[in-house]
Amino acid sequence: QVQLVESGGGLVQPGGSLTLSCTASRSIFTVFYGNWYRQAPGQERELVATITDRGTTTYADSVKGRFTISKNDAKNMVFLQINALQPEDTAVYYCKTKIKGNQYWGQGTQVTVSA
Repeated sequence: QVQLVESGGGLVQPGGSLTLSCTASRSIFTVFYGNWYRQAPGQERELVATITDRGTTTYADSVKGRFTISKNDAKNMVFLQINALQPEDTAVYYCKTKIKGNQYWGQGTQVTVSA
């Protein structure tokens, strides 16, 4: 079992940047993938970025070029840097991993983009 805790959300003006952090309770990202999802009000949760145990990254088409996922294995952390924030990026952002068929989610961190 593992606990995931996100942080770094907040209120940001359009065009601004944020870096979200996800801290795991134990070392997992050297073996398992880390994902960032987001869920906007009234919408389904969507996958925005993935980083593999080897550090390979993939992104949803809607965020390519603006989002960067990275990790620090020594600190059991995965990050999501978001640049050029737009109001459409307003959502709760969640960290997730999957271990032996079991999915583990953090509690989410709210990102609000507004002038």
